[in-house]
Amino acid sequence: MASGNGIVKFNGLNYADWSEHIQFYLGFNDMDHELLNEKPTSITDESLESDRINFDSWERSNRLCLNLMRITMAKSVKPSMPKTESAKKFMQKVKEYSQSDLADKSVGSLMSELTMKKFDWSQSIHMII
Repeated sequence: MASGNGIVKFNGLNYADWSEHIQFYLGFNDMDHELLNEKPTSITDESLESDRINFDSWERSNRLCLNLMRITMAKSVKPSMPKTESAKKFMQKVKEYSQSDLADKSVGSLMSELTMKKFDWSQSIHMII
């Protein structure tokens, strides 16, 4: 699963599968810190070393999560996705998109029907030239 190759691409209709793959991949690679925790308070001069480490870990996790999520978007969906600074918010936006009218579910069902149809030879084929 190097660089997310094993993750299902989000096409607007498969949020549940995509989300499951993303969360598994991030958890397996210990990169899900951002999805599991709230953003730590900003670092100041008085911040403890442990606070700095926690903040840096969260920032790295957020950056990697966002990159992975964007990489696993189908080309047709990617332009529709808003730019966010938080992977958690991005995941919420993707979920909203998948449930909206923008994700044209009729196209998905038509494509599914088209690819599953089988010719049974009971009717003749007419070619239009």
